[in-house]
Amino acid sequence: MGTTQLESVPEPKYWHLKTVLTEALDSEFSVGEILPNERDLAARFGVARATLRQALEQLELEGRLQRRRGVGTTVAPPRVGVAVATEQHAWPGAPSDAWQPVDSALATPPAAVAAALEAGSDEPVHTVRRSRMSHGQRVATEMLYVPAASVPDLTAIDAPSGAARARAVLRELQHLELEGQDRAVELGSVRAEDAKELDRLPGAPVLVVTTRFFAQGRTAALSVATYRADTCRLTFGDSAGVEIHHDPERQAS
Repeated sequence: MGTTQLESVPEPKYWHLKTVLTEALDSEFSVGEILPNERDLAARFGVARATLRQALEQLELEGRLQRRRGVGTTVAPPRVGVAVATEQHAWPGAPSDAWQPVDSALATPPAAVAAALEAGSDEPVHTVRRSRMSHGQRVATEMLYVPAASVPDLTAIDAPSGAARARAVLRELQHLELEGQDRAVELGSVRAEDAKELDRLPGAPVLVVTTRFFAQGRTAALSVATYRADTCRLTFGDSAGVEIHHDPERQAS
């Protein structure tokens, strides 16, 4: 059986173009500047528009470019620096939590969420929608799913919807003793319902952070947070927290 020699595999055209475009961004364009249209860029670099789109998509994924509705493709600013996770032993809504409650309702969760919460497929749970701002820019949205068993006294609160109800759910969570949490990060595509809120085009790359909170020997809440991949670089420290940092290479350019 033959083997593939990686050294002999030619570099894809779009990858070489990405390198050329990166040099052009550093030398010819400033943050926020709008790039020429695809037809002009393809003609300038002598490539097919399909090749150009692949290179632009890669640069967007790396946080060098942003695509915005009604504006076009612009040079992205450096990534913002902000902590984005709760402490290892703190519920969402704790004093150190910078997320802002937006709304809350009682609804049937997606099947994967119901399975993680060990809830019935048609069993409604409390959903809390929150958002995160940094430097005047919305960098993330979150859906927090809380089974009724985790907040049994919520029925006594007269807040049918809105931010007030969201805050009530978060307050009730604090009554449980948090036993721990785990977190997973994966690359995804922004959903239509989150795209407008994050000022992204549907399908743009995002980082999805899923966190499970444990209490009383079960998953007492589950958070699905969506971060702008062009804005955020997530790192995990010794405290198991997640942080977003400025990109030092971007700052130096």
